[in-house]
Amino acid sequence: MASVMMDQLLADIKEAMKAQAGETVVALRTLHAAIKDQTVNAGVEVTDEAVNAVVAKALKQRADSIEQFAAAGRQDLVEKEQKQVDLYRKYQAKQLDRAEIEVLVRQCIAESGAAGKKEMGKVMKLLMPKVKGCADGKLVNQVVLSLLP
Repeated sequence: MASVMMDQLLADIKEAMKAQAGETVVALRTLHAAIKDQTVNAGVEVTDEAVNAVVAKALKQRADSIEQFAAAGRQDLVEKEQKQVDLYRKYQAKQLDRAEIEVLVRQCIAESGAAGKKEMGKVMKLLMPKVKGCADGKLVNQVVLSLLP
């Protein structure tokens, strides 16, 4: 199954090239290269799920960079990374909000029979495939901890 997100990314790269938007072209090509490396070069089919996983990883890396650049007082680099984050969000799957995550967590707690925080691993094992690429891992972890007795 071909990836709609990948097709959109390629179309956006062409459009940015025509518009001679240098920074945008570089950012989108960087994302395209990362996707290609994780899929085609790894012998994996390019699907929306695979693209979403790479985009999520790229967004997390950019967020970490922004945090470090801000701490170092490098506002110019913070702005550059933020522009990339804004560009990459277009290719990210819809993100679950806290209420949607809580519903899934409650289902997984009931399904796993977890009775306390010591059994958090059981819940996470069931939950992570359901939220992968659609929710921030830190938020998921917080919700699980808050709902386990």
